[in-house]
This record gives sequence, structure tokens and C-alpha cells, in this order.
Amino acid sequence: VIATLNILFTATNPWYIISMVTITTIFQFLVDGIFAIIINKLPDKWFNMNNKLFHVSKKSQEFYEKLKIRKWKDKVWELGGLGGFRKNKLNQPNNPEYIEQFIIESNKGILTHRLGYFLGFLGIFIFPLKYALGIGIPVAIVNLILNTLPVMILRYNIPKLKLLHKRLKRTEQLKQEQQKDIA
Repeated sequence: VIATLNILFTATNPWYIISMVTITTIFQFLVDGIFAIIINKLPDKWFNMNNKLFHVSKKSQEFYEKLKIRKWKDKVWELGGLGGFRKNKLNQPNNPEYIEQFIIESNKGILTHRLGYFLGFLGIFIFPLKYALGIGIPVAIVNLILNTLPVMILRYNIPKLKLLHKRLKRTEQLKQEQQKDIA
């Protein structure tokens, strides 16, 4: 769409426009990917379940419910598998350690995508600035939207995951107490 509109409304060579949009888009993916790799290497303890930076307020939860995320969240691409942990399905829903790791990976994803909001605008500077308005900024805005949707989905899921984790830990503790009573 960005290339087509630029071809229609500018006198620039169409192949040059198509190549600029393609290169800028590839650049966006590379920047997002590089920062995803860097964040994935950071210690898990920085992204633990109780880190206040990733707290989801009740108002945010209500907002996500109003957006009806549950209906469309599965339509958004989930590329977490590239980092080694898919977040579109709970593989071990009865394992509290797995749920805790799921929350940590979700928090890493949130930071990655939030950085992408801003880093995506670096693409404006890879071609002469006269193309920023027609190509760089529109590609950055698409990148911003494509980073916002996963953040909302991850934040929508975190309170539910925390509740599940709490229930699993409580069940685990009750089982341990029962075994002590039996012994």
C-alpha cells in the first residue's frame, strides 16, 4: 500500500520506490530481531513475575476486555518461537514453573515490542529525508501498530497467567501438606 500510494502520487521511478519500501521494511525486521535477541539474552530475574515494570492494572485489563482481544488475539502472528519460546499456547498448563517461565518470556516480549515502537522510526534515516514523509514514516507507523498488538495481547494474558500460577502453587502446597500429614 505504501509503495502503491507513493508510485501514484510522486514522479519517482516505481522500482526505486518499491526497493526503498522493501529495504525499509527489511530494516525494521532486522532492528526488531536484533533487539529481541539482545533482550532474550538478559537475565530472567529482570523479568520476573513480580517486576513492577510489567504490572497490568485493573483499568488496563478492563480496556483489553473492551477491545475484545480474546476474539482476535489468535489472528496476530506470534514469532516468539524464533526466540525459543512460543507464547500462543500453554504447553504445560499444570506446571507452575512453566507458567512462571511463560510470564518471564511474556515480559521479555513486552519490552522487545515496546522498544520496537521507537526503534522503528530509525528507518526514516536510511534514505534521503525527502522520502521520510512518504516512505520512512508510514513504514514506521505500520511497525508501531505491528508492535502494539502483541504488547496488548501479552499484557492481556499476564493477569490470567499469574492467577493460574497462584492456584497451581497453592495446590502444590496443599499436596505437600497432605503428604506430611500422611507420613
